[in-house]
Amino acid sequence: MRIAICTLGCKVNQYETQALEQEIVRRGHELVDFEEKADAYVVNTCSVTAVSDKKSRQMLRQARRRNPDAIVAACGCYAQTHPEDVKKLAPDVLFGTNDRTKFLDEIERASAQHQSVFRVDDVWSRREFEVLPAGGMTSRTRAMMKVEDGCVNFCTYCLIPFARGRVRSLPMEEARAQVRQLRAEGYREIVVTGIEISSYGTDFADGTALIDLLEMLCHEAPDVRIRFGSLEPRTITEDFCKRASKLKNLCPHFHLSMQSGCDATLKRMNRKYDTARFYESCTLLRNYFDDPAITTDLITGFPEETEEEFTQTLAFIEKCGFADMHVFPYSIRPGTKAAERKQVDMPIREERAARAASVAEQMHRTYLSRCVGKTFEVLFEQDKNGHSAGHAMNYMEVRVEESGLHNQVKRVKITAADGETLCGELVKE
Repeated sequence: MRIAICTLGCKVNQYETQALEQEIVRRGHELVDFEEKADAYVVNTCSVTAVSDKKSRQMLRQARRRNPDAIVAACGCYAQTHPEDVKKLAPDVLFGTNDRTKFLDEIERASAQHQSVFRVDDVWSRREFEVLPAGGMTSRTRAMMKVEDGCVNFCTYCLIPFARGRVRSLPMEEARAQVRQLRAEGYREIVVTGIEISSYGTDFADGTALIDLLEMLCHEAPDVRIRFGSLEPRTITEDFCKRASKLKNLCPHFHLSMQSGCDATLKRMNRKYDTARFYESCTLLRNYFDDPAITTDLITGFPEETEEEFTQTLAFIEKCGFADMHVFPYSIRPGTKAAERKQVDMPIREERAARAASVAEQMHRTYLSRCVGKTFEVLFEQDKNGHSAGHAMNYMEVRVEESGLHNQVKRVKITAADGETLCGELVKE
């Protein structure tokens, strides 16, 4: 079969799609672009916001229009949390966020027998981590490695616990085997990802934690860069920093989930920290790492947020001095507790997002300016118009006026900051 996949949402969805792609090819099928005519279309859906739900529905409709005779299959978070809504679009196969092998079995069966299959399990009954192959199909530069699934934080704006269930962690020996395989395949960087990786190991009985996993990965692949996905501030303790700072191939880039810089707003969000704890995490990282890139997410216009509370947030993000930020106006997620609170008008949400983004841009430029004159190891990922571009270990983009450096790690002295990009020269070995 010719199979096309559309992936919506987060890095975990991207990782799971890559695992599906590997299994599809292993079974002898052909992967094609979602815009092409295919025998089967898979939409890996997202449900983080109502907009994500809408996009998921649009992609399923597009697939049906593109080839009315094709198998249309849905999986992912929206399919898990709103299966009845997805059924109205008449997919041939409907799964949720589990059993990827069976999902492909049913796509093949639907193609051969023209039978529809709807199988969405109870997320709270899951106890085992679903082991999927890491890596990807096209590049040997950067691989994603999923080490955790599930979340029990129950933030008031989020449905993901109901899409993913309780915390399940990749066993250490499975993780060891995967990192060895990725190293053998020639990957130069591994991104450790999951739904909530700070909870890694909380389902184990032996006390294993994320820092133990990190030490193992770095030691098993000393010539491969190891990068974290998003972390909760509570992860960053004195012991964590002391141990992590000794790992030479750990990228000094830490994305700490913040969402608000106001304690009252954080409480309404049901976040598990306050601004003092968050700032403590930033301070610890800067005490143990040389000017690490600390990045974050911010939601503006959360229900009941006042102008005074937003002003507190602006002051707090400037105090933290982030290297980069993702800023979003609050988007209502129907079915959550936050959706039941008094909403801030959308123009105000967007205006606050613009103000925060302006502060974030200035902080980003300040961080880039501090990089000028320093020398970084850069993993080059692509050629652009006669030059090579890649990322330093702190995840800042770097460009040099030389081509043909794909998948190579080179030392680069930074000579200038050009907007969003650092410019540099190769250091002669």
